[in-house]
Amino acid sequence: MIHYISTNGIGNAWIAAELQIVQQEGIPCVLHSMRAPNKHFFGSNWAAKMDRNTQLIYPIRIISMLSSLLMAPMLFKSRFFAGFRNALFSERENIRARVACLAHFLVACDWARHIRNDDIDLIHSQWIQSGGTIGWYAAWLLDKPFSFTGHAVDLFQARSALKDKIRAADFIVAISEFHKQFYISEGANPDKIHIVYCGIDLSDYPYAWRPITKPARILSFGRLVEKKGFDTLIEACALLRDRGIEFECEIAGNGPDEKKLNALVDSLDLKEVVLVTGKPLLQEEIPDWLDKGHIFAQPCCWSHDNDVDGIPRSLMEAMAIGLPSISTRIAGIPDLVQNERTGLLIEPKDPLVLADAIERLINNHSIAKNISEGGRNHVEEHFNLETCLRPLCDIFRSKLL
Repeated sequence: MIHYISTNGIGNAWIAAELQIVQQEGIPCVLHSMRAPNKHFFGSNWAAKMDRNTQLIYPIRIISMLSSLLMAPMLFKSRFFAGFRNALFSERENIRARVACLAHFLVACDWARHIRNDDIDLIHSQWIQSGGTIGWYAAWLLDKPFSFTGHAVDLFQARSALKDKIRAADFIVAISEFHKQFYISEGANPDKIHIVYCGIDLSDYPYAWRPITKPARILSFGRLVEKKGFDTLIEACALLRDRGIEFECEIAGNGPDEKKLNALVDSLDLKEVVLVTGKPLLQEEIPDWLDKGHIFAQPCCWSHDNDVDGIPRSLMEAMAIGLPSISTRIAGIPDLVQNERTGLLIEPKDPLVLADAIERLINNHSIAKNISEGGRNHVEEHFNLETCLRPLCDIFRSKLL
């Protein structure tokens, strides 16, 4: 049995998409989550069932934690003391990481006590910060193999004991060539790194070429946070307006930067052409919403707190459905957006270059159509959920006893 652990269950689209394929491949698995998701972006019966069957780690009853701490030295013997020493004294990135590792070691003692009699062939963490720490320590206590998939915030902004986890992992899933090279730079053995692209179900995204008419409709969506680069897109829209380009821009999603982005729209006098909806999209709503667009722009960037997108799912979805797409040359995005072939790739935080790229697509339908077709073909070849997860499923099968 493969035991997944994540921070918020299927509150993230990658978890749900991956587990759906793993289950379809007949691989026995169970999902554990630190907490129930505040919301998830699926409305299907399958997702509702997966949500119901997710086993939650929090909240932990005080009596359960105390019992686990008293029993852990007897249950796990030397592995408990070795793990405890690691949490106290091993190299850490900062004080926050030290405190978090110690706290999550204690949580792992409780979790491991409760699942110790389950059929466990592998504990796999999706994201490698808090949930990954619990999964790693639990695997240590139970003497079971541990593996993980890292993405972005967990590797950069909220990284915790990453070098220890890299050394301990039975294998590591890299979601792009950038990620593979990052793990190697952190000391990983290249032989235990497997590139497995996150993918999407292409049956949900029928391809069509949409000739760009006036006003050109520019779309973008995602959580309203700095790393998505929505402020750059809004500033680019001001430049397009000043050039006399006829367009409309809609940014869907919600998040902490909603007021800031709307204030930017107001300050640039763009309310007639730019809409920040403040509402997230359900996964099932995305294809119809994208179908109403002409161009997709996701100008991702490194945020001031060192957060970044790995490879945005939104880009895959837009490219699959046929929208000529623009994004930035950071993290794993160049694996998806190959400049002039599958999309237009620009530098982050440059509204002038973004405006130029959008105007180019509006004015040159031949380039836009070629990029539309190239983007769809690239997603079909490398990011098709039915095929891109086969290497991961093969690895999982090899771990089943």
